[in-house]
Amino acid sequence: MKIRLTSIYVEDTFKAFTFYTEVLGFMQRYYLPDGYLAIVASPEEPNGTGLLLEPNSNPIASTYQKALYDANIAVIIFSVNNIEEEYERLKSKGVVFTKEPTNTDWGIEAVFDDTCGNLIQLLQL
Repeated sequence: MKIRLTSIYVEDTFKAFTFYTEVLGFMQRYYLPDGYLAIVASPEEPNGTGLLLEPNSNPIASTYQKALYDANIAVIIFSVNNIEEEYERLKSKGVVFTKEPTNTDWGIEAVFDDTCGNLIQLLQL
């Protein structure tokens, strides 16, 4: 069994699609602006797990998303090979980090704001 698709709630699908493709560098797998549907994937694994950028228009979704953000909990973890390099690349593109690269028991982690209501963790094992 493999994970084919997972999703995160976003405040604005169009803004999220732009951020995830143009800033983070994910590739477009599927984009239907009229349907508020966007699926992106890592260029390192174009046929791997997709990430659905799902509108938080449902009150349950928006409450859940805000609660995670307010609790300073990342909604997803992206694995990177060189966290310092990725941190510098993203900072140069204006990404706001809430946690700089920090050594932990399980690797080096950093956390940034995706501009769409989520905190995202980077992890280098």
